[in-house]
Amino acid sequence: MIDSGTPVTNVAQMAQPATVALFVSDLHLQASMPRTAEAFFRFLHDYARRTRQLYLLGDIFEYWAGDDDHEPFNRKVIDALRAVSDSGVEVFWISGNRDFLVGAEFAEAGGIALLPDPFVADIAGQNIVLTHGDALCTDDIGYMAFRAQVRAPQWQQEFLARPLEQRKAIIAGLREGSRAAQRDKADYIMDVNAAAVAALFDASGTAIMIHGHTHRPACHAIESNGAPRLRYVLPDWDCDAQEQRGGWLALTPDGKIERVGLDVIQTAS
Repeated sequence: MIDSGTPVTNVAQMAQPATVALFVSDLHLQASMPRTAEAFFRFLHDYARRTRQLYLLGDIFEYWAGDDDHEPFNRKVIDALRAVSDSGVEVFWISGNRDFLVGAEFAEAGGIALLPDPFVADIAGQNIVLTHGDALCTDDIGYMAFRAQVRAPQWQQEFLARPLEQRKAIIAGLREGSRAAQRDKADYIMDVNAAAVAALFDASGTAIMIHGHTHRPACHAIESNGAPRLRYVLPDWDCDAQEQRGGWLALTPDGKIERVGLDVIQTAS
């Protein structure tokens, strides 16, 4: 069982972590943020290769215009993920609201298994429901309508049929519109809805949830249908800002979930 006495443990000096699984999301990788990308590459090399399973829970890329976008930066990320997979680690992917167009070509090139959202993972005898988290933000009615539109297979088929540069231009416009819209939204609208969280716990039959999206890392102990639940929220990454942030969650062989900060990467030799 997960130790709920101290739900999130900061393990700043994990030199060689022995883990069953690692969970990470919201890196928003892009060529214009090289330090963030380098931190992720070091995470993959120094930590992900020493676990059994790696779960990438969405928004790994700032955007994904389609599997035919073969720019060098994307290729470097794919090659780094492939190296982890080739080392014997199982790598799983749940798409986020930025990279939901990731498809079979990307998965094959990176040695990655694509999972539906949500997904119940049986890890070391524990059932954990995994999701990116955006589907839980049901108070944001406008976004939920947009999400339903762009996740529809017909919309994606028609969008991916457009020329790559046109797709990138459309995505850039959508990103700018999203930033403008967020400035006018109340904080609670951009966070998960408590009823949606409870419904997912009940539907999945799990006591543990891990998600990203909200950029509000924490562990929330709640009760649903008379049973205790733990909801872990992953941090976003930014090593290019003056105040750097990021990290991941690690499931240890003894069943504990530990929060690992980027300081272990920054101080690694």
